[in-house]
Amino acid sequence: MKDVSTAALRHSRNSLIYPKKRPSPHGVSKPHKSPLVSYNGPLNGPTRRTPRSTKAAILQQRQREAQIMALRREGILLEEEYREEIQYYMHDMERFTMSSAQSMDQQPEIRWHMRPCLVDFLVEIHFTFRLRPETLYLTLNIVDRYVSRRIVYIKHYQLVGCAALWIAAKFEDAKERVPTVQDLAQICRETYEESAFIQMEGHVLSTIQWTLGHPTAEAWLRLMCCGSIIEEPKVQHVARFLMEITLFYREFISYTPSTIALAALTLARYLCGKSRRTWEETDESLEVVEHLDVRLSRHVNDLSETLVKKYSYAFYSKAATFVVQYYLQGGHFVRHTLPALPVTPKRTSASTLSTPTSCSTSVSDLSDDMPLTPTTPAFSSDPFSSSHSSDDKENMSSTFEPVISKHRVETPDHFLPHDFVAFGRPALHNINNVSPRAALVS
Repeated sequence: MKDVSTAALRHSRNSLIYPKKRPSPHGVSKPHKSPLVSYNGPLNGPTRRTPRSTKAAILQQRQREAQIMALRREGILLEEEYREEIQYYMHDMERFTMSSAQSMDQQPEIRWHMRPCLVDFLVEIHFTFRLRPETLYLTLNIVDRYVSRRIVYIKHYQLVGCAALWIAAKFEDAKERVPTVQDLAQICRETYEESAFIQMEGHVLSTIQWTLGHPTAEAWLRLMCCGSIIEEPKVQHVARFLMEITLFYREFISYTPSTIALAALTLARYLCGKSRRTWEETDESLEVVEHLDVRLSRHVNDLSETLVKKYSYAFYSKAATFVVQYYLQGGHFVRHTLPALPVTPKRTSASTLSTPTSCSTSVSDLSDDMPLTPTTPAFSSDPFSSSHSSDDKENMSSTFEPVISKHRVETPDHFLPHDFVAFGRPALHNINNVSPRAALVS
């Protein structure tokens, strides 16, 4: 009995010194969050969820976690917590790393019809070494920024492209996939020495000020496809095919990568028969869609054979074959305009005739503007004058003249005003030189 009481006393002392539920340092204990209770606000108070809605929310959360884990297994790291900050930084960087098409127009030897040849050459090397998609877009961005700031001759154009691909591969890809200097010299058929690639690499990096964090269109496409709605693989492959088409031509240089990615995804969803996301579309993205649609509808047979062959494999869902067949059959993008908001119907002549109006209705009464202030109807001195052919006696001239009724009742003179007697009845004025009221008063 003595041991039991001692143990109980010790337990009570420990419970007083170290309580199980320690209070919050802020003085308010945090309530336990239950999945069945959700707070709408301090005024509304807690609202209890139904078991069905709770089960649906848990299922949706599990599906989202499974999608994120699948993306991470593919090497795509997506952090929902910092999504907005990442997008803001990418928008800032893409504006900072843009090239100038006007500056590229000033090149003495390089012309725009040479660009498809260089891009075709870089696409083939990129596909041969199995480099990441971001590497190709970063390569062309480095080339454009270098050409915007330096004079490049035709004999060095291919050298600049290979040096840019080498830099982009080192920045984006794994070490074992980066081509060596010997590979680049062999690809160029020994046109340049190995030291030329190293020298051009340093010159390109110093020209672009070692800024390589360019958010590519591929990075933007992954963010758009991995958002709240996961796009199908075929839609993504068609969008990638359309984005690589924009690398060949001048009219797409001035658009940001985010705009190109959104336009490619919009057109890809349209070609695959998916519903459009009109709340995400912008005017610039629709301009890019129109440029792509016009070029594909008119020059679909002039596309790069290397690019068409690349996206004709089943690995890319045969995106090139699908797009080419769509435009060869006469298909094109139809830009549906949003329905206009309801407006107040305007009155027409038919509605005017069907609506009863008074004889004094004017033009201002029939318009949709505020009506004018009503005026006193005027009368003519001769109501039987031929100047008014209609029987409408209210719509007369606006001048006011005192009217003497021809069929008036005789009124005694002392009830009439002096001016009326003097000027309205000249006969009385000739007889009576003084006012009858004055004579009556006297």
